[in-house]
Amino acid sequence: MQKGGKFWLIFLALAALLLVLTVACEEEGEEERTPTDTPAATVTGTPAAVETGTPTPVSEVPGITDTEIILGEHAVLSGMLSTFLAPIAEAEEAYFRYVNETEGGVCGRKIVLKVEDNEYDEAKTVEVVRKLVEQDQVFAMVGNMGSPHAAAWDYLNEKGVPDLFISAGDHIFGVDPQGHPWSIQMIPDYRMEGALFGRYISENLPGEKVAVLYPRTGLGLDGLAGVKDGLDTEKNQIVTEQSFEITDVDIRSQVIAMENANAEVVVLYSTGGFTAQAIKAADRMDWHPQYFVSYPNSDDSIFQFVLPELMKGTITFQALKLASWTDDPAIAQHHELMRTYDGPTPANFTIYGQALAELTVEVLTRSCDNLSREGVMDAVLSLRDWHSDLLMEDVNVSFSDTDRTALQSGAMLQAIVENGKGKWEYLGAVVPLE
Repeated sequence: MQKGGKFWLIFLALAALLLVLTVACEEEGEEERTPTDTPAATVTGTPAAVETGTPTPVSEVPGITDTEIILGEHAVLSGMLSTFLAPIAEAEEAYFRYVNETEGGVCGRKIVLKVEDNEYDEAKTVEVVRKLVEQDQVFAMVGNMGSPHAAAWDYLNEKGVPDLFISAGDHIFGVDPQGHPWSIQMIPDYRMEGALFGRYISENLPGEKVAVLYPRTGLGLDGLAGVKDGLDTEKNQIVTEQSFEITDVDIRSQVIAMENANAEVVVLYSTGGFTAQAIKAADRMDWHPQYFVSYPNSDDSIFQFVLPELMKGTITFQALKLASWTDDPAIAQHHELMRTYDGPTPANFTIYGQALAELTVEVLTRSCDNLSREGVMDAVLSLRDWHSDLLMEDVNVSFSDTDRTALQSGAMLQAIVENGKGKWEYLGAVVPLE
């Protein structure tokens, strides 16, 4: 064969070999990709439904080191609301310290919780969430506090960051698994709670005129919608709906309007400071309707701002055992944990904080064999009838691809006065929210 022919044979052989190697490298690269390479915004269904392929190596997972699992949370740490809400994150931290010191943490790693103040403000919430994700590189967010979270949950879902056990009852947080597959709600839906209030009013206070006071936030708008859904309009009518902005200083004009409408029942879908202001303003007018107040008021701290006598008979809703039940072994242990591990003074909301932390430990423990963001979401969605001893006996937690709210049952509480002090006491049996 001539030299030129040999040259072309060698050239064609090398070209074929190069083509084979190129195809092989491309296929290998495709096999090594993980779901974190795909923007979460393109994901449909839930993270558990995504083809995960080869699990992400632990060394490549944000917030996971050989010794730590780093979690983030935005909470209300300043302003009047902090009196009611800051102890929740403090109780979570105390429980994590207990788990770290007595059990060595979870999956052989200590739990680190980084908490930032959201100031109950949407812009601040977005700022601190970005810091926690991009600078602190947290593995997941847990217990994010309040309606301002609505400004940040799109971002967390686009980034594929688990947004676990949101401490806000806004209806949107539990009903959009397709659009927000990384988000899980903890507390009851305000719309469902409002419907429960409405049904209770029509069953027990037929014929009485109803007024609703609410902020123009998810809390207020969902609560109002729920009350309207639950009321039997043949038995009760809403005679006035009074709204306010959370930046308002004074809501006396709204209270005057409710009194002028001759309301006999007032539903306060407000946080503690506004609830206290409304009840005290009504008392100065010598007007004392039957009050219903939303879940965020169901802690004994409310009695620091309103005289117990003025709160007497007020009705709210809860799903947890009460901090005053010190004869209950789980509550007694909670008091001991808060003392031993530098937690806050026990109250109903610190019970909630520990229950949330227990649920977080449970899902992390179930994730040890796949310690990734996808793995922790799979663990969440595997929960069926999970129960903490801090929950009321018939209250359990289950999740699914379409069911994203943890607490969906509970019972009415009523404010009573005992030895001159205010406290909450259960009014009836546990009922499901519908």
